[in-house]
Amino acid sequence: MTEMTPSDSLRVAIAGVAGRMGRQLVGAALDAGLTVVGGSEAPASEHLGEDIGELAGRRLLDLKPATDPVAAAAKADVWIDFTRPAATLAALDSLKHTSVRAAIIGTTGFTDEEEAEIAQAAQSLAIVKAGNFSVGINLLQALTRMAAERLGPDWDIEILETHHRRKVDAPSGTALMVGEAAAAGRGKPLSDLRAGPYDGPDAKRRAGSIGFAVRRSGGVIGEHEVSFGSDMEILSLSHTAIDRAVFAHGALGAAAWAMRQDPGLYDMNDVLGL
Repeated sequence: MTEMTPSDSLRVAIAGVAGRMGRQLVGAALDAGLTVVGGSEAPASEHLGEDIGELAGRRLLDLKPATDPVAAAAKADVWIDFTRPAATLAALDSLKHTSVRAAIIGTTGFTDEEEAEIAQAAQSLAIVKAGNFSVGINLLQALTRMAAERLGPDWDIEILETHHRRKVDAPSGTALMVGEAAAAGRGKPLSDLRAGPYDGPDAKRRAGSIGFAVRRSGGVIGEHEVSFGSDMEILSLSHTAIDRAVFAHGALGAAAWAMRQDPGLYDMNDVLGL
């Protein structure tokens, strides 16, 4: 695994500092001894006049959220963005007017055209883009792909994910990422292998398919299990998120790694050397 320890000389600016993930990122950065030099919020945010450190439950930083990414990132080395596609793209376009050398993107839901815009921005920035910055989840994906490739189509693949009762999408984006890794191991797109819901009188499992099961309960942050079953044995791989801060810590590690790279578009496989 490559070095992901953030340097205490790293200057970071964070998008959406009043949001749940933004607060986690600010807190994790300060706890790691990094310098938070700015942050942004939408023009309609009710938190524009508040201190960024206080929003994260930490010490006062004498910094208030800016509505302009250029102002937020004026003194930053790295921009970290877990917001919405339109806001992320606007920020990337603005970063060319700042000292920022790297960007970490945890925003999801981009169209193909928007992905092309990110690739264009990566000509001048080292960009790490991922749907999940947990080190464990990314290793789970790599192991799932390896197992699917080695075990072959006679082994049934089932993915079970559990999240808190308030989660609205199912299966989770992370479960689908794991499913895509399994399908890649089989040399096909997930759309070709994904099993329909097991429901009704004709719910027999299709040979070689990849099934998904979903649970919603209590305050579970996230649990993902992949099982490979043959007629004689079952292999299970699993990951449990214990603290939401795991995603922030992964993003900060990616930021430290990105600062040592040339401009380009990277993902967590690159960061972890997988």
